[in-house]
Amino acid sequence: MTPAPRRSAPAKAKTAIPQVSWRTPQPAPIVLVSGPEEVCAERATAGIREFLKSEDPSLEVTDVRADDYAAGTLLAVTSPSLFGEPRLVRVGGVEKCSDTFLSEAVSYLAQPQDGATVVLRHTGASVRGKKLLDAIRAGQGSGIEIACPAIKRDSDRFDFAVGEFKAAGKRIAPVALRALVSAFADDLTELAAACQQLIADVPGDIDERTVERYYGGRVETSAFTVADTAIAGQYGPALLALRHALASGADPVPLVAAVAMKLRTMARVAGTREPSSQLAQRLGMKDWQVDRARRDLVGWTAASLGRAIHATARADAEVKGASRDAVFALERMITIIATRAPYGD
Repeated sequence: MTPAPRRSAPAKAKTAIPQVSWRTPQPAPIVLVSGPEEVCAERATAGIREFLKSEDPSLEVTDVRADDYAAGTLLAVTSPSLFGEPRLVRVGGVEKCSDTFLSEAVSYLAQPQDGATVVLRHTGASVRGKKLLDAIRAGQGSGIEIACPAIKRDSDRFDFAVGEFKAAGKRIAPVALRALVSAFADDLTELAAACQQLIADVPGDIDERTVERYYGGRVETSAFTVADTAIAGQYGPALLALRHALASGADPVPLVAAVAMKLRTMARVAGTREPSSQLAQRLGMKDWQVDRARRDLVGWTAASLGRAIHATARADAEVKGASRDAVFALERMITIIATRAPYGD
């Protein structure tokens, strides 16, 4: 029996236009800002405006919605004025664009107006506007693309923060960077704002004490620092992080909760061999959470993980009133987790 021919993998979409980083945006007659990450998209658009404004302070800026579009608007706002000032047109909602906008935008690509920069924001949330995107990427309109992919993984957030400080010519200690990223693990907008605040306020290098002084009040920072170092087997640093957390006013209950959450995730992922994306979908998690849990599991066995979960459950009861000494309960939990020690009284 003749085997069926193997199907080749689908070819990746090709583009004929330059791909430009959102950190170093530049103007062009057509600028496609694509992808879901709003922080990066806003930076890119703001950077283009600053670039054009520095060249000519008389720049005219107009905002247009592609999903609430009046016929003729695009041509009207890009046409030269009486004094010929440069024009920047920022178009939002292209992923929800009306048929009228789509038709006029595709037609505009054939003959962009001199002196006009049109920034088209498409989040990628739908295939709406694909005809326009395909035309731009094929080279119509003398455009460029600034991709803003989602930042979900721990490594992506670290890279983002590193880029913030590098762009500003500032140095931040690795431990301080980890604490900062952990403090804003769920909100890239807040992480970006925190980076910019440190860049603006701190004259020299940024160390862990600086980050602690600014953001030590966020329980998440202390709690997850304690959890991370303990699970990584760093006994001394874990106890030190715990004492720092308690000294800065952290409540023992959320400290235990942070450890418990990470251990539960590790237990759910342990022993699986599925691809991260498939497992994440099945468990209702994010890809980066699965990847992080798998990294955390290095050096752990089923027995040591079970002991850690048992110790954490006991500490949870004790810090909620079952013991008079919550600090001792926390230290015993950290000791068992960080040293992988057998559970004992």
